[in-house]
Amino acid sequence: MVAPVFFLMIFGMIEFGRMIMVQQVLTNASREGARLAVLDDTTASEVTTAVDNYLSAGRVSGADIELVAIDDQTQTEKPFEQSDYGDSIRVSVRVGFDQVSWLPSSFFGNSGRNLAATTIMRRETVQ
Repeated sequence: MVAPVFFLMIFGMIEFGRMIMVQQVLTNASREGARLAVLDDTTASEVTTAVDNYLSAGRVSGADIELVAIDDQTQTEKPFEQSDYGDSIRVSVRVGFDQVSWLPSSFFGNSGRNLAATTIMRRETVQ
């Protein structure tokens, strides 16, 4: 009688722990990507490769990576390759929890939910 409740609690702790761990990996990966993206002569492919490598080290796969520049004066988005001095660079990483859960199916209502992290840093390009 106690065993089903006990196992439900154990699986809940495992699922919740994995969710927190993946969220932290996504946050750190977006930070690493942003740190690289604000440097001179960095390409978008180098940034996405760095983020992918960080995610792979954390055993997270299938994440969507978005790299966008935000114009400093107009506050509009533009492609990363067109970023200039003072522009903000936004690196967003998103993954569906279904893709990273250790349990075969979601018992706790996490199906269809996304975990995401975004980091914005200002471009350090020399004028």
